[in-house]
Amino acid sequence: MQVTTDAPLAARTTLGLGGPARRLARVETVGELTEALATVTDEPVLVLGGGSNLVVRDGGWPGLVVQLAIPGVTIREHDRDHALVSAFAGVAWDELVAQMVSAKLAGVECMSGIPGLVGATPMQNVGAYGQEVADTIVHVRVLDRQTGEIEYFDHAACAFAYRTSVFKGSERWIVLEVQFRLARSEDSGVIKYPELARALGIAEGGRAPLAAVRDTVIALRRGKGMVVDPADPDSRSAGSFFMNPIVDAATLAALEARLPAGTVPPKFAAPEGKTKLSAGWLIERAGFAKGFTPASSPRVGISSKHALALVNRGGATTAELLALAKEIQDGVRARLGIDLVPEPVIVGSEFR
Repeated sequence: MQVTTDAPLAARTTLGLGGPARRLARVETVGELTEALATVTDEPVLVLGGGSNLVVRDGGWPGLVVQLAIPGVTIREHDRDHALVSAFAGVAWDELVAQMVSAKLAGVECMSGIPGLVGATPMQNVGAYGQEVADTIVHVRVLDRQTGEIEYFDHAACAFAYRTSVFKGSERWIVLEVQFRLARSEDSGVIKYPELARALGIAEGGRAPLAAVRDTVIALRRGKGMVVDPADPDSRSAGSFFMNPIVDAATLAALEARLPAGTVPPKFAAPEGKTKLSAGWLIERAGFAKGFTPASSPRVGISSKHALALVNRGGATTAELLALAKEIQDGVRARLGIDLVPEPVIVGSEFR
């Protein structure tokens, strides 16, 4: 186990922002994880994966950061049509997706190109282009920090919902391993997302070869700056900074009443009779175009490729980024009556 003091965190996040951690322990086994946690007295603990959904404040983290790097993937038979795939928390998510596509296992191909590690995926029920990890997760193996015991959460116990789960926001459980049930198939699952279906040249509700879906999804994401690439400044972000809001009928009606006659917002059916709206569309409709740069903080802005990505243009501070996020939230609320909720986890101290 490697332990570093006053460890820089900015370079360990895709945003490239944030102050240092007082201590950082890189762990590659469950034993090393428990050893690292045993050194904690009254300091806060932050579990770090790939840093792709994390915003660290400029003051850094005042306690221990545990960087999970536990490797390993196993595939075993489940039945004639399915396989069970177990992946440890430190496996890179997109590497797992690529491996599954090569193994002709369907169920995660639409989530190609998403940065980060496997351990983070059940926490916020990661999803893209009509698929969510909740669609295929059988169970999640965790370390309970309160008891020190290893426990299994079956699918129901995970309490999955849109971009959330029982693990999100909790300091009690650390995800160690995730098991998926994937279909044996050379073709994808049903393509539910209209943009992806169009790009594949198939009807919505159809299927396509797994490799073609993966390549197309990555191309779509790259076109939006959503594939981490040092050569693309628009990818210096935390991905989608705001969740697509899910609203009731009254809120939807109030929004539509504010819009010019004949303007119909993009909307999708959500559980319990509610409607999911496009946060990116709302942001642009409120006057924040792609490429927007606040006059007060030119070192941050909105990606030129995607209105949902807030980017560090270089030399920025987290305070500048969060000020931009608040400006967008305030603008959307004032002009459209919709509250936007950040998707990344925002942690750390305001000041160092």
